Amino acid sequence: MAQVPMSGLSELKEQFDIIYPRTFYFSDSDLRKEIVEADGILSVFTAPLSFELLQLAQQLRIISNFGVGYNNIDLEYATTRGIAVCNTPDSVTEPTAEMAMGLMIALMRRISETDRKLRSVSGLNWGMMENLGSSLWGKTLGIIGMGRIGRALARRAVASGMNVIYYNRTRLDVATELQYGATFVSFNNLIQQSDVISLHCPLTDDTHHLIGENEFSNMKDGIYIINTARGAVIDERALVLNLSTGKIGGAGLDVFEAEPAISRELYLMDNVVLTPHNATGTIDTRIATAREASESLIRFFNDRRDIPIVNPCIWRS
Repeated sequence: MAQVPMSGLSELKEQFDIIYPRTFYFSDSDLRKEIVEADGILSVFTAPLSFELLQLAQQLRIISNFGVGYNNIDLEYATTRGIAVCNTPDSVTEPTAEMAMGLMIALMRRISETDRKLRSVSGLNWGMMENLGSSLWGKTLGIIGMGRIGRALARRAVASGMNVIYYNRTRLDVATELQYGATFVSFNNLIQQSDVISLHCPLTDDTHHLIGENEFSNMKDGIYIINTARGAVIDERALVLNLSTGKIGGAGLDVFEAEPAISRELYLMDNVVLTPHNATGTIDTRIATAREASESLIRFFNDRRDIPIVNPCIWRS
């Protein structure tokens, strides 16, 4: 466990013994020592739970992940051991949709770019036909992954006058589509029709490099790409190439393929907005996520199954 806000762990602390790191994270040696007798773990994305570490945790029954993405955990091994793995889908939904919308506006209206240039020595040219961006109103937003976050973004996009299309492994029911003003299309149609694409799918073997050279070549010229999901869903080298040629009009990126390393070319491009994997980075969200992760641990150890488990097959084992 890392030093998540203690105010979000108060109920957990009342009912269980918590081993809390002395510094921001457990050191590797401390983690190896403490994990041996742990019955539950509250994990964070930046401190992976590998096969090697989980082998040491022979008493472990549940991992409650601080965040919605859980590819920091060796899920396959945890499942073979019958260890429940939970995430925190509720607390991260609205702030991540906020970030996606913020990146879209900052990128298309060139807010970050013009702010940088105004502060620079060389400045920028003022004028009616200078520094022109692109309006959101009337544009088609393609959402890949229409889960909670995708739907929260759709709500914001519709309010901004955008047309929303989406691709999902499973189509939403008609009532939900009407509620969010969203139209289901095939993956290829979404790639071809969108003016803006926002990614909201998990990183799996199937979604690794979901967007690569072939997909970029089939997109409209000047399309905008927003990614608040996982960096490796996009082939970052192909993205850089298509940004440099102008095929892609711009990218708003909160996640990167090899973060914290970022392709050097992205730093130099005016048509890119970069944020440091910070979509859920508000104090309100950190506290709410701690509470949600804690609640899963409390419910699990009270023999309840109403938890956001990502490997429910363990209930049948």
